[in-house]
Amino acid sequence: MNSLFKALNDPTRRQILDLLKEKDLTAGEIADAFAISKPSISHHLDILKQANLVTTERDGQFIMYSLDTTVLEEATQWLFNLLNSNS
Repeated sequence: MNSLFKALNDPTRRQILDLLKEKDLTAGEIADAFAISKPSISHHLDILKQANLVTTERDGQFIMYSLDTTVLEEATQWLFNLLNSNS
């Protein structure tokens, strides 16, 4: 869960997740939405992937990035249970 919170702590990574909420994108398409270098975007995507917030699938020569909300659902449930155990 530490990798999840680390990934969500950065505003650029949160913006990437917002983009992926709309549709699957390639790294290049994601990079085009930001005024930072492609290696920086790649680093952010790696952190999101390590946190299981995005999945990848090869589509020819491109890698498509998709939002994966499973880990967010698990974290939300954990937080909900934590809050309710103190009531």
